[in-house]
Amino acid sequence: MNPEILTAKKLLTRIIIALIILALVMLTCSMIGSQKLSPSQLLKKSDNPQFTNPDRQIFFNIRIPRIILAAVVGAALACAGVVFQALLRNPLADPYILGISSGAGLGVTIAVLSGINYTFMTMPAISLFAFIGAIATVWLVWFIAGFTGRRQVTAMLLAGVVVNAFFSAMIMFLSSIAKSQQLQSTIFWLMGNIQEQSFVALWIIAGIVLFGICGLFLIAPQLNILSFSNRDAQTIGINTTKIQLIAFAIASLITAIAVSISGLIGFVGLIIPHAVRLTFGPDHRQLIPLSAIISAAFLVIADTFARTIIAPAQLPVGIVTAVIGGPFFLILLVKYARKIGWYSK
Repeated sequence: MNPEILTAKKLLTRIIIALIILALVMLTCSMIGSQKLSPSQLLKKSDNPQFTNPDRQIFFNIRIPRIILAAVVGAALACAGVVFQALLRNPLADPYILGISSGAGLGVTIAVLSGINYTFMTMPAISLFAFIGAIATVWLVWFIAGFTGRRQVTAMLLAGVVVNAFFSAMIMFLSSIAKSQQLQSTIFWLMGNIQEQSFVALWIIAGIVLFGICGLFLIAPQLNILSFSNRDAQTIGINTTKIQLIAFAIASLITAIAVSISGLIGFVGLIIPHAVRLTFGPDHRQLIPLSAIISAAFLVIADTFARTIIAPAQLPVGIVTAVIGGPFFLILLVKYARKIGWYSK
């Protein structure tokens, strides 16, 4: 069977349909919660300047910002997963493969144990330290891999494994000497939880992630070639070192941003890219935007479950994605392993 030819019209149609689905999901989830909202009450107005509409306040000040944050995190993690799977040519690569998770976790642990509670540009200290830890870890891995003389895929993977193991040990050590309240805060963050942000931080975060996704989309044709081999890319004149650096930098940046506001949410950057790839094909021109949109919808739904299933208490959203994502990924693996040739015959 001949591979499907992706045309601009077909790509645009799929993106528009996915965006419509995302909008419907976000609107539906915004009406779901421990406090039921009425559409008529949301539209209700009064001439009394002292009148406050509780439904409108909940809708615009609490639910919509959280839903937008969940969508941004989902899009960032999925796109990062797509990029790392392409560059590392590893179908099991996820956004945390280079030790980003342990670096962010170590930053959060230090912030919690230090009792730091100031804000920077409306971002809480825990988010800021997570971001710094994640970014610092990526560049540490890049620096260590440079000692091999060439930043090869294998060198970066091994460096990521070593750094991840060391930072994980540091997290366990600091957690063992933490007070019970501090330990609870750290564990809750490590389980994955959408952190509330101010409107200013929300739009800054969303803008950076959107800009990063657009940047990855622009280099999608080069990623198509790099996903096979560097030699093929060099043969047709692609500067592999430059493209790899740009892709790693953008993917690491948006992952660090996502981790800083959500903690460690597993499976999102792994199962959604695979589901999109197996449904629509491996072309990164559609794999990147569709993975971002579908993953945004997925995490919005997962976060809605997390905040409503045991309301008024909330589950960490990372638990929900693991419960949903684990079995789903196994189904994909069993059903399509032979088709896409992940193992040797």
